[in-house]
Amino acid sequence: MRLAIIGLVLLVAGGVTVATGVLPWQDVAVLVDRVAPILGFVVAMTVVTELVSEAGTFQWIARRLRRWGRGSGVLLWLLLALFAILSTVFLSLDTTAVLLTPVVVTVARQTGLPVLPSALTTVWLANTASLLLPISNLTNLLAQHHLGNISPIRFAQLMWAPSLAAILVPLAFIAVVFRRDLRKTYALDAARPAQVPPAAPVADRLLLVVSAAVLVLLLPALVSGVAIWIPATAAALILAGVFAFRRPKVLTVTLVPWSLLLFTCGLFLVVEATQYLGASVLLGQVAGQGSGFIELLRLAMTGALGANLANNLPAYLVAEPLAGSPERMAALLVGVNAGPLITPWASLATLLWHDRLMRMNVLITWKGYAVYGLIVAPLTILAAVAALAAAGAGGTFG
Repeated sequence: MRLAIIGLVLLVAGGVTVATGVLPWQDVAVLVDRVAPILGFVVAMTVVTELVSEAGTFQWIARRLRRWGRGSGVLLWLLLALFAILSTVFLSLDTTAVLLTPVVVTVARQTGLPVLPSALTTVWLANTASLLLPISNLTNLLAQHHLGNISPIRFAQLMWAPSLAAILVPLAFIAVVFRRDLRKTYALDAARPAQVPPAAPVADRLLLVVSAAVLVLLLPALVSGVAIWIPATAAALILAGVFAFRRPKVLTVTLVPWSLLLFTCGLFLVVEATQYLGASVLLGQVAGQGSGFIELLRLAMTGALGANLANNLPAYLVAEPLAGSPERMAALLVGVNAGPLITPWASLATLLWHDRLMRMNVLITWKGYAVYGLIVAPLTILAAVAALAAAGAGGTFG
């Protein structure tokens, strides 16, 4: 509700800028043409992931992960981290925050292992692992359009090195700081704690099989080069059709992320208006120019600062005109995707993650979160930009 109210206020503010002539109608039409397919993809993927979750697919994976952990806390943590990476890369960071967080908490409680290492792994990887593909993050989709709608493969070729570095640094930090917790073991046949009910059996095996099949077919389709909203919409329609016969009560209007849509549309309008007021020009004084290591680091740090002060989406939109080359665009994405690890509002995924934890009575203080983030975020950005510069064509260190 709070997100919807903020979105409504932003829409009204954006409407005022259009009515007063600050933002020309022609530019609004261009903006709509640009973001409509992206928002269509977000809606379709939200429906897909919610229905896949309703079918029990994620819980099925959680049970397998607990078994594959073989009683080792380290191995189980690595498996959960791998699950978070794959979920973020192929289904988006918000999917990881919303659907994987309850799975991680449940697995930790069932095994008697501390929740904090796995919970932090989930939210950090939801942000830092969202660099590799356009579908991983909304900012990536906007960047893909700015880069001339390059293919997902070419996007991955640009982002693979910083993406790998951004994944490894948070994992290394957790492995060191929480090494005692991770070394603990658990009994495979141990009884679950009394407050944690056993996982309910799958009520409809057909729904589980169909949802898993749709998911397996969807992933390669999303990186095939076809406009991503097409396979996502097709998958959503197929799942909705199956649920209409097997479990129609699940198909409600709440499947559509109305609050997120209101917030995003309002944010797009307001940020577009700020461009006409010189926001990007002022930011350019801080972000610098050029594609050398120092210049790329300045841009990335500027994006990270903007994300933690406001939010990663407006931080990207304001700084987008400053990304005049693929290397600079990659650096900006490092900042706005891997940098939002300090403040709770830096990314929507972090807020969604915390909301899920609160619902499951897991208390994470924002002060402690920020302290860890102040260490991890700069190290992650530094390593990712260094990897980007080292992997750049011709070597961008010079």
